[in-house]
Amino acid sequence: MMTLSEVLRGRAERDGDRIMFDFGERSYTYREVQARADTWQLILSDAGAQPDARIVFLSANRPEFVFALYGALQLGAAVVLCSPAWKAGEIAHACDVVTPQLAVADAAGRATLTEAAPELVTLALEDPPILSQSITLWQGSDPDADAVLVFSSGTTGFPKAVRHTHRSMGHGVEHWITALGLTDTDRFQIATPPVHILGLLNIFTAVAAGARFRLHARFDLDASLRTVQDEHLTLDQAVAPIALGMANHPRLEEFDLSSLRYVMWGATPVAPEVAETVTRRVGVRWLPAYGTSEVPVIACNPVQEPDRWRLDTVGLAIPGSPGVQVRIVDPERGEVLPAGEEGEIEVLSASRMAGYLPEAETAASFRDGWYRTGDIGWLEPEGWLHITDRLKEMVKVRGFQVAPAEIEAVLHGDPRVRDCAVFGVPDPELGEAIIAAVVVVDGETVTAEELQESVASQLAGYKRVRHVQFVDEIPRLPSGKALRRTLKEQWLTP
Repeated sequence: MMTLSEVLRGRAERDGDRIMFDFGERSYTYREVQARADTWQLILSDAGAQPDARIVFLSANRPEFVFALYGALQLGAAVVLCSPAWKAGEIAHACDVVTPQLAVADAAGRATLTEAAPELVTLALEDPPILSQSITLWQGSDPDADAVLVFSSGTTGFPKAVRHTHRSMGHGVEHWITALGLTDTDRFQIATPPVHILGLLNIFTAVAAGARFRLHARFDLDASLRTVQDEHLTLDQAVAPIALGMANHPRLEEFDLSSLRYVMWGATPVAPEVAETVTRRVGVRWLPAYGTSEVPVIACNPVQEPDRWRLDTVGLAIPGSPGVQVRIVDPERGEVLPAGEEGEIEVLSASRMAGYLPEAETAASFRDGWYRTGDIGWLEPEGWLHITDRLKEMVKVRGFQVAPAEIEAVLHGDPRVRDCAVFGVPDPELGEAIIAAVVVVDGETVTAEELQESVASQLAGYKRVRHVQFVDEIPRLPSGKALRRTLKEQWLTP
């Protein structure tokens, strides 16, 4: 197993003049990306980064992110990916979890880091410092060293870092190549922030397969459709809001999307009526798939057999050597359940994470070596996987997990709030919308808008509370656990 940086170097040596990716009007060859990665390795080393350092990255999509990413990896450091949507308090918590040695950020990211972690040395992506002449180079080559850390939601409601080694991410790349049927003739685009596991996985996978990709600074539906048409992309990727935007686009038929083999639908459940509307209007088929931050690629419809593609299932476990195994178990007893019975989805894969930070979060996420996804589903006898619910009470907004406890902590900070509970309800655009049930202190007055603004000022935009429901009491178990499912059912009942 090569390290992720060795994969890029191999491409640069074999295919140096081929274009790796495009951004705006500029294209970058493998040789150029490797040269810029070498420069960033020097920059990071000169700034004091050691081979085993953790380096925070806080940036929007931009070419320099890719250069610095590979520079850090070939130094032997682990890249810690923080969302540019996070506020200072969220960044400060992430830094407490991972104890970084250094940070790399764009202008907006540096402003946030100055507030969140003023003691952390932060390098500017836009204006690399002048290098000294006394640098001893070291190139990481341990496939079992940590490579990237992305954030997921912890049982406490605060983000925890998912640790992936070069080996685990390398197997994830192999599985994604298999799932997508990716070759060096393919072209696709990336608008997903690389802080999300899918955006990061796409970069690594494109390099491994020799596929060319376009990096977008941000997502814009019209720009995305024009890119498919003008650059003859062979595949595309979407989550629910993008798919809904396509289905409702008044001029969708004006774009020539005939070069696409499919659009992969991931991160949120497929809405068949939305997918079928797009297919009816422009003829593009959908390829449902399933993965998590902890196990990047779990299942997909069989890409080489389009006659078998289905919208009612995320597909079959990824084949290969090693492939992915999926089982359904009783979430309490751990008993493996037969086909057709609903339970928790557990996964055995070489691409599974090495663990969490804080480390105390790791043990509860595994059972006999199998990763407990926290998703509820069932298997058909032939292995088709269906996802029906989540055992964990995370709310999934635009593909990002949001922990109710994190929002509840903000709401409880208002002295006018006596109690509260947060839950998610289905939403055609967002995947799920965040609802807050709130009990106000007797004699006090607070508006829904005030509480929504409080959350918006302290947490990332995708954690926005869409509705506040004022109630007399929060239903709870004797243990004190809020019955969020009861609140959700009450909300959904006419």
